[in-house]
Amino acid sequence: MNDVNPPGWAFQPTLEISVPDTASLHEDSGDTDFLLIDIREAHELEISSIDGAVHIPMGELASRINELEVDEDTIIAVLCRTGRRSLDVAVYLQEQGLTGARSVAGGINWWSLKIDPTIKRY
Repeated sequence: MNDVNPPGWAFQPTLEISVPDTASLHEDSGDTDFLLIDIREAHELEISSIDGAVHIPMGELASRINELEVDEDTIIAVLCRTGRRSLDVAVYLQEQGLTGARSVAGGINWWSLKIDPTIKRY
């Protein structure tokens, strides 16, 4: 059984990145051109967060996109709670020319189940 992505998840490799791949890149981010963006709201970050992630709420991203110090092909992993909102953001970022943008499939809840069980799910 494939448990890299949530059960029944229709993974789209041109738009998404798995939690294990994201965790590996995040851990080695000094060696790669990688950025983890958490697009959840501030009250959600109070529940759970990943150290080193850049927080830009989804509603502020369009006005703050210039803050991203990335190249067009930088791998940008976009994180939300379940991977649904982040999918919309990954599409948006790709439309802005950031072709390396990917949604983290399953979001922080899947991260909690597969990478770090100390991260609270909600």
